[in-house]
Amino acid sequence: MKQSFFNLAMAIGTITALSLPSFSVAAEWTEIKDRGQIIVGVKDNLRPLGFTDAKGNLAGLEIDIARKLAAELLGDSEAIEFVPVSNKERLQVVLDDKVDLAIARISVTTSRSRIVEFSPYYYLDGTGLVTKDANIKNIDSLSRATIAVLENSATIAVIRNRLPNATLIGVDSYAGALKLLETQQADAFAGDRSVLTGWIQEYPEYKLLPERLSGAPLSIVMPRGLQYQELRDKVNDAIARWQESGWLQERIEYWGL
Repeated sequence: MKQSFFNLAMAIGTITALSLPSFSVAAEWTEIKDRGQIIVGVKDNLRPLGFTDAKGNLAGLEIDIARKLAAELLGDSEAIEFVPVSNKERLQVVLDDKVDLAIARISVTTSRSRIVEFSPYYYLDGTGLVTKDANIKNIDSLSRATIAVLENSATIAVIRNRLPNATLIGVDSYAGALKLLETQQADAFAGDRSVLTGWIQEYPEYKLLPERLSGAPLSIVMPRGLQYQELRDKVNDAIARWQESGWLQERIEYWGL
């Protein structure tokens, strides 16, 4: 009886294991090559990294990077499918096999590095400040100013450390920060420099102060696992070539970053 129960338990366990979905992420390089197309998660609402232009086309630094990858890896800059993603989805789309790569303003962190791989960084982002006050020339002009910051953001700690005597006002959106600045309830707004670059492109009466108060390297997100090593090598080699040739810096400057 004991032996029969043991055999039954083993059989049930085997069936259960076989019925569980396998955990897979993205596609190996051979699959991408056979498919003839690379699938990339991108932002479509974040000027100048990835946004939809006036003609309805995706544009921006990260879109240029994705197209350059398609051109070098598959011989055609159009051999690509873009998948717009939200901030919450940026890593998950790689883990859930919905994209091969994600190029969506994703900074390298220790916690993220535990579940995905990162390429060498293509742009060093960080905390910056915008203002429309002509008398504010640099961060030293803000030592006792009123500064708007996004609530619960990492920017708060950066500003408190650098400007301990400034008054901070929390806002829940960039639109909220704009309202404070326009009504002169705040002297400046602190946020990510890449996003603030898009801000001044949309509102040219504002200026981005020259200082970068923190560093946040933006990299391409790739799947982990030895089976994806060839794909990772190709992406990493491409970034290295673009840095050496100056192409990457040229595109960064082109987009005002």
